[in-house]
This record gives sequence, C-alpha cells and structure tokens, in this order.
Amino acid sequence: MKKRKVPLRKCVVTNEMKPKQELVRVVRTPEGAVVIDSTGKKSGRGAYISNSQECFLEAKKKDVFSRHLNVKVSADIYDQLIKERSKGDF
Repeated sequence: MKKRKVPLRKCVVTNEMKPKQELVRVVRTPEGAVVIDSTGKKSGRGAYISNSQECFLEAKKKDVFSRHLNVKVSADIYDQLIKERSKGDF
C-alpha cells in the first residue's frame, strides 16, 4: 500500500516546516475579516502558526499576521489564540 504524502506548511513565526495538523491557521476572508480557521478549509488568504504559547506571544509582539495577511489585525485575534489554546480547542 502506498504511503500518503503529509502536507507541510511553514510557521510564520519560526519559519519551520511542520505537518499541517500541528499548526493553527488564521485566515483573511474575502470580505476582509480575520478569523481563526479550526477546520483548515475556509476560503481566503491563510497564515499558519505553531501551536505553542511562545509562538502566539511572539506573533502578538511582532504583529506577524498584519504583515502576512496584508490587513491590520487587532490584538483580539492574538488573545483569542492564547485563550483557545489554554482551553485545549486546538
């Protein structure tokens, strides 16, 4: 039986290539809203980040998503990432 290829994506903070399932996707929708994509299938421009507290804090400090998604991202998105990770939603 053939092995399936594991899709890899690059973390916007650490620039490490990791399997897609280990990363969290943040999307700029066609309407311009920025949302966390838990399914990984929403349409729009996506940016991936490693699922760790340190990466979330570094992203917030450097405002990484504003640069990668080409839209101003509020601090609420970064806070929502931290909060959902502490609840275990990812």
